[in-house]
Amino acid sequence: MISEKQFNKEIKLIIENAIREDVGDGDHSSLACIPNSAIGKAKLLVKDEGIVAGVEFAKKVFAYVDKNMEVETLIEDGSPVKYGDIVFYVAGSSQSILKAERLVLNAMQRMSAIATKANYFMSLVKGTETKILDTRKTTPGIRALEKWAVKIGGGENHRFALYDMIMLKDNHIDFAGGITKAIEKTKQYLNDTERDLKIIVEARDLVEVKEILKTTGVYRILLDNFNYEDTRKAVKLIGNTCLTESSGGINEDTIGKYAACGVDYISSGALTHSVYNMDLSLKAV
Repeated sequence: MISEKQFNKEIKLIIENAIREDVGDGDHSSLACIPNSAIGKAKLLVKDEGIVAGVEFAKKVFAYVDKNMEVETLIEDGSPVKYGDIVFYVAGSSQSILKAERLVLNAMQRMSAIATKANYFMSLVKGTETKILDTRKTTPGIRALEKWAVKIGGGENHRFALYDMIMLKDNHIDFAGGITKAIEKTKQYLNDTERDLKIIVEARDLVEVKEILKTTGVYRILLDNFNYEDTRKAVKLIGNTCLTESSGGINEDTIGKYAACGVDYISSGALTHSVYNMDLSLKAV
């Protein structure tokens, strides 16, 4: 996974780019009718229910726009919220509050939706040892926010990007000439480049699982589109040799059954690519 330093750099880039995109050469609506000296206060109002996420990000946005703005937090990230709850108050320059408003809302609405879904998926595997993972199926440009939201909701992050973990999927395997060749070439590459990256290998059936197990150095085996019976067989075959992950078309109706098969992880792109934003608003008080 990426370091805290790299993660913070990603967040800073998101804020800088979003403000550039939204504000340009000035918030002329505010500049036209709000005096520079005007001081105001606003509240983040919940008009939905679920798990709130993005409070700490909002603080970073306000600080970037105007370091003199003050935030009073009433509800922390990861907390359940309901209609009518007030998450925080922000006070300071009225122009600054208005400049930051849209980015804060856009981010928090999506992050809260993702956190809510991750929390729900976690509830569906309760009583098992299975953990829920996200994927790289994220919105371009705001991956750090979406993965942050998954963690707030109780899930775990898969690799952040292509550079922080090796993941040999079907196309890598086919292009490399098979599973064994793909793994051996990868191990040689890591040795030659002096990189310390974990290796995940996708298996499409039990035959491929057995072939993967003939090699060493694999951190996790991804059981792609396996049915329940074959998943249980694969988990038994793999034992403690490495970790296991189920993936491929798993939804809220099937996730509990896959967890019951004994896999260590279940990854789901739906955590980030199929959510409906939580309804939040920033209202002057």
